[in-house]
Amino acid sequence: MASILASPSDGETSFELIRRARDGDTAAVDALCTRYLPRLRRWATGRIPPSARSLVDTGDVVLEVLYKSMKQLKHFEPRHDGSFQTYLRTAVLNRVRDLARLHRPPAETLDGEHPSTEPSPLERAITAEGIARYEAALARLRPEDRELIVARFEWGLDHQELADLVGRPSAAASRVATHRAVALLVKEMTRDGR
Repeated sequence: MASILASPSDGETSFELIRRARDGDTAAVDALCTRYLPRLRRWATGRIPPSARSLVDTGDVVLEVLYKSMKQLKHFEPRHDGSFQTYLRTAVLNRVRDLARLHRPPAETLDGEHPSTEPSPLERAITAEGIARYEAALARLRPEDRELIVARFEWGLDHQELADLVGRPSAAASRVATHRAVALLVKEMTRDGR
């Protein structure tokens, strides 16, 4: 199976770009940023805590994380296909968690005199629980299924791009594999809901 690190557009793997970037090649750093910035933005959309959304922009959070990650690239050791993507996703998720801790909404009054404009605690819990269930279910899938779901729904790749990325013979084959992966994800998420 082809690596998720390969870009169908230029044929150069992220492994190679990382190696060049570590050697000081600014063009390689630019290529990595160009490749991962839109994917990370799509993935991070909606994950910023509601209490922090008026203070920070998703794009700014992603840029901050990507900038810091590029500065730390000398310390990054890719261990498998998709490890740089996982590294960046984890870094963004950790930053989102930091924002959630820093920007907790003020306590709501019990008298109802000053109702909060923030989502209720129940709404926040459902959202947090849904994300946690998704992440836990995704982690239990086979790497190939996880790769298809992340690339299709978090990065927004179309089925032809997916086929090129994972070595499927056609967009139709990619579509079938993705539908199967989604069915497995739904089954895992349902299991968590019981």
